[in-house]
Amino acid sequence: MAAPSPGPREVLAPSPEAGCKAVTSSSGRRGLLWRLRDKQLRLGLFEISPGHELHRLTCMMQAGLWAATQVSMDHPPRSDWPDGKSRPVPCFATAEGCPLRRTSPEVLTQVHKGFELGTLAGPAFAWLRHSLGLAEEDYQAALGPGGPYLQFLSTSKSNASFFLSHDQRFFLKTQRRREVRALLAHLPRYLQHLQRHPHSLLARLLGVHSLRVARGKKKYFIIMQSVFYPAGRIAERYDIKGCEVSRWVEPAPEGSPVVLVLKDLNFQGKTIDLGEPRSRTACSSPLRAGTDAPSGPQRSWLLRQMELDTAFLRDLNLLDYSLLMASQHLQDDREGPGQQPRLPHRQSLAEPGAQNLRLLPDGPNALHIVDGPEQRYFLGLVDLATVYGLRKRLEYLWKTLRYPRRAFSTVSPALYARRLCQWVEAHTE
Repeated sequence: MAAPSPGPREVLAPSPEAGCKAVTSSSGRRGLLWRLRDKQLRLGLFEISPGHELHRLTCMMQAGLWAATQVSMDHPPRSDWPDGKSRPVPCFATAEGCPLRRTSPEVLTQVHKGFELGTLAGPAFAWLRHSLGLAEEDYQAALGPGGPYLQFLSTSKSNASFFLSHDQRFFLKTQRRREVRALLAHLPRYLQHLQRHPHSLLARLLGVHSLRVARGKKKYFIIMQSVFYPAGRIAERYDIKGCEVSRWVEPAPEGSPVVLVLKDLNFQGKTIDLGEPRSRTACSSPLRAGTDAPSGPQRSWLLRQMELDTAFLRDLNLLDYSLLMASQHLQDDREGPGQQPRLPHRQSLAEPGAQNLRLLPDGPNALHIVDGPEQRYFLGLVDLATVYGLRKRLEYLWKTLRYPRRAFSTVSPALYARRLCQWVEAHTE
């Protein structure tokens, strides 16, 4: 696929970035030893305040996103429906004459003082945000200059940078150019999948952008709903790929404030309890050791949705995605599965042919929350841009020699999907 074609350019007044005018080059004066120590000793979530080496960059991102969202607010995407009437929400379900087909390659480039921010397939993502009931004003306020971003330092082997909005509702991640190409190529089918399966576990991708500072190299980043939101009482976090090679993280000491995302091998001996309600004294840990408790409808829904979502990713020839998972104890003031929660996404449920629906818990981020009898679980499939091309096929051959008879992540999309579904089935009850 060719690189996204340049689109219209808009020169902006410097109003939103004025809030970040205090940015100085002091971060550049930080020594190399300071930065090395920071990467080695600081894992978890940290506020990007003035003096942080990424403060200037994130101020640019905030100013650019504020202006980009303003464009979608001032000029909402429109389309012609079969009845001849225009509506602000385009339909992406048809293969021919679909507005997405015409708009997805477009890039709106907005020129700011000292940098340019590009918005790729803006109308398509504006439609998706609208379909999720996300107000553009709220999106703009969370990602704009109203508060500092948070940096998440993880044990990930990728060179990507990870950020959260100040309210931790939105997750930002830098991407390689080839990953952005894959995301845009799959965007029509991704939106169709979400229409057919409104309660899909796939992460909701809300925007794709590029950032060029002065005459430097263009960088790309994506924005999505954070799976781990609200994060205030989350006890454990996991990144699951369904394999064993390089899937262990040294846990933080007990009582440590460090936020770690653990991996497959850290989860051994535990299960996700989605069974029938029981006495509260029966549950001794958030992610329990296996028992013989009966399965409930939540587990059946989860297994089916994993099949649907991984089959979709398999058909796109994708691999190396992860099931993010976290848990927190259900409080008496939180609604559990036995109560009557509301369905906050009425528009998506109205789509004809919608499949595998469930009762959603009341509250924010309901699409990524599944309640068991004792625990609330946060679940979502992320990292949906790795194609099983020549590079990954060669990596598979090398790992076959390097790790004989061991399970590693770089395998065919069919095996990857089947193995992850088997992992979920084996670790839920």
